[in-house]
Amino acid sequence: MASPDPSLGQGNADVVDAVPNGESAAHSGRPSNPLTALSLSTRALWQRVQLQYLQERETGAWVNLSYIFSGYRSSEFFQNLSHFFLGVFVVVSFATIYEAYYSAPALSLLGGKYQYNVIELAITFLFLILSGVVYLTWRRKPVYLLDFATFIPPERLKVSKETFLRLTEEANCFTPESIEFQKRLLERASVGDCTYFPEAMFRAKEIGANGGRGDRVLNMASARREAEMVLFTTVGELLRSTKTNPKAIDILIVNCSLFNPTPSLTSMIVNHFKMKSSILTYNLSGMGCSAGLISIDLAKDLLQCHRNALCLVVSTENITQNWYLGQERSMLITNTLFRLGGAAVLLSNRLSDSRRAKYALLHTVRTHRGADDLAYRCIFQEEDEKGIRGVRLSKHIMEIAGETLRENIFRLGPLVFPLDVHIRFFVNLARRRYLGQKHVKSYVPDFHRAFEHFCIHTGGRAVIDTIEASLRLTPEDVEPSRYALYRFGNTSSASIWYELQFIERSGKMRRGDRTWQIAFGSGFKCNSAVWKCLRNISEREVAAEAVGT
Repeated sequence: MASPDPSLGQGNADVVDAVPNGESAAHSGRPSNPLTALSLSTRALWQRVQLQYLQERETGAWVNLSYIFSGYRSSEFFQNLSHFFLGVFVVVSFATIYEAYYSAPALSLLGGKYQYNVIELAITFLFLILSGVVYLTWRRKPVYLLDFATFIPPERLKVSKETFLRLTEEANCFTPESIEFQKRLLERASVGDCTYFPEAMFRAKEIGANGGRGDRVLNMASARREAEMVLFTTVGELLRSTKTNPKAIDILIVNCSLFNPTPSLTSMIVNHFKMKSSILTYNLSGMGCSAGLISIDLAKDLLQCHRNALCLVVSTENITQNWYLGQERSMLITNTLFRLGGAAVLLSNRLSDSRRAKYALLHTVRTHRGADDLAYRCIFQEEDEKGIRGVRLSKHIMEIAGETLRENIFRLGPLVFPLDVHIRFFVNLARRRYLGQKHVKSYVPDFHRAFEHFCIHTGGRAVIDTIEASLRLTPEDVEPSRYALYRFGNTSSASIWYELQFIERSGKMRRGDRTWQIAFGSGFKCNSAVWKCLRNISEREVAAEAVGT
């Protein structure tokens, strides 16, 4: 638990002496000087606030205002605010021009009586020109999402719960207790019978024949084949559906946490599709399930620097070499959740693409709690006592995820909520913290005021349930997440795109709708992206599915 600030702790003894019954001990009588009385009452109130702050920090019930104010200090917030005042100024300027023109005869503007009109017009036009320059300088280039594609593995790679348990037994490396534990997890995980495994994991008998060791089957060559199948199929389908020449791609970003060969995955795509030599490539690794939105944020920044550019973002996770073959329960959880999948997204900052684009990127907010040792180690790849590598999930992961989500929302809120929500939040906070009204419940804003659709990372049933309850969402709001978890399992950074595809297929995506994508990842990280739909999306126009062969 964080210790209180020493600077605030110095006033604890003074609080007891100063305000035993709302009066100062040194001045028990009512001061005759009103200024002295005001000073004493102000000091007593401030000491009361300090004491309450210390108590709330000790109990963990306090609200860290730095999280909230960081959202108001963000460049996007100030950009939106500057655009608002700039719009007000332009309206006032045109009103001034209108008044100046019609308040004097056109032929008398140069006369002494109406000389002030010429000065007003000149100054107004000068400020209008200056405002235009400022706007063009501060304005961020738009980021359009032209289309995206998700990977659907071939039928031969489909794995049901029964098949999963059979492969687990055939591997001949799990004890009966470990098999039973994975069976119970599978029953509670809300993962269906139509998820997919990579091809190498179906060779469990060969692993069993090798004494339960997977080095001959789950090797680099098998992992590379899995990556090639997902990347080539998904990118190829997206380029075909958008009628984009591979040589037209200016920026390529690929994120995959647990498989990082040499040459890189980006080089693998460049080589296969024969992309141009001037392409900018970025390969993100080790960033967990939230890496997909980190890639989007990186693409957004790069598209501010490069004019008229196309950016291809590919998100996937390679699980061939990450099937844990040991007995530690904290590492067995990933076996029952993670499945094969991937997605490719095509972004552009060209104004000519605005007509065919599906979405425009409004905001991205990233929260990283790696400075906290407990958060840093809550998702950790390491070897167990027998030297078998796996990913360990801490029992504190839900608690840490909740705290990180809270901080991320505090930073996102100032960018997306209307003004009245901000006012209600601060009034509620002041009543509970500074006016002592403990009976007042914490204000939880209605997230439907900011978003129409929600894409919550499919980290598991518990993750979806917790977010649904905490944010007071409806079952319809989390239906895309539950569907993606049941149909495809946890596909890591690609899961939010399977969810967005489900929303499109439901026919509910309409022009002007805002979608909140949120994902968690190792580190510990929570990242958000907000998209605005630019046109009605019919069921016949749904994003393409890349079917593997």
